[in-house]
Amino acid sequence: MKQHVTRWLPAVAKTAYAKTTTVAQNRRAALTVAGVAALGGLAFAPTAVAAPVTSGPHAGAVAAIDLATGKKTATESAKSGLTTGSDKVPTRADRPARDKLMPHGVEGAQSRIPLDDAQLDNAKAIVKAAKETGVGERGAVIGVATSLQESKLYNLGHLGTYNDHDSEGLFQQRPSSGWGSSEQITDPDYASKAFFGALKNVGGWQELPLTSAAQTVQVSAYPYAYAQWEEQAADIVQQLW
Repeated sequence: MKQHVTRWLPAVAKTAYAKTTTVAQNRRAALTVAGVAALGGLAFAPTAVAAPVTSGPHAGAVAAIDLATGKKTATESAKSGLTTGSDKVPTRADRPARDKLMPHGVEGAQSRIPLDDAQLDNAKAIVKAAKETGVGERGAVIGVATSLQESKLYNLGHLGTYNDHDSEGLFQQRPSSGWGSSEQITDPDYASKAFFGALKNVGGWQELPLTSAAQTVQVSAYPYAYAQWEEQAADIVQQLW
């Protein structure tokens, strides 16, 4: 079950970022990058089998800081404004309470990354799908955190030799495992609703810690990696809801 896969850090070519090349003018266009590091621990088919819960630390909580922008290293901490895109998203007085977003608190060390416009648009698509599928604010947090781990909120197309099998999109779902066609899973709306549809099939998902709920859907070789994004995901959902 992909135990051989290493959780690599995604890295968009720094030269392209330095030139502020526009990434994904169309939200539905998948980001395909030549010469990037592959993403590991990718999604398998939807499942409703309960994931094991342990109190151990998740893997790579510190090392998983995204180097895609070339602006941060694994030892630097991102500022809140850059991390959540708060300079682009107006806050609202009726935003969700933190206890609804993170009812179990956070598990272990937390990672943060700055967001560009493409990532923010994809986060909006996930939050919109959460509303439309009825999973609510908590479901949205699980969805955003899962995408932060799987693709760093980039809608990734096929990465050639760096790809893990046929995994693509925000959640690195696989056509061969029943998630849909390549075109479908690189549509942020479809991919998000497919993820939330699988999440709703997990009995008692609302009461599970985030990493367990996400792992039950994704079946990753690194089940604790999702936990590190809970705080940032909550910040994003709180601003976008």
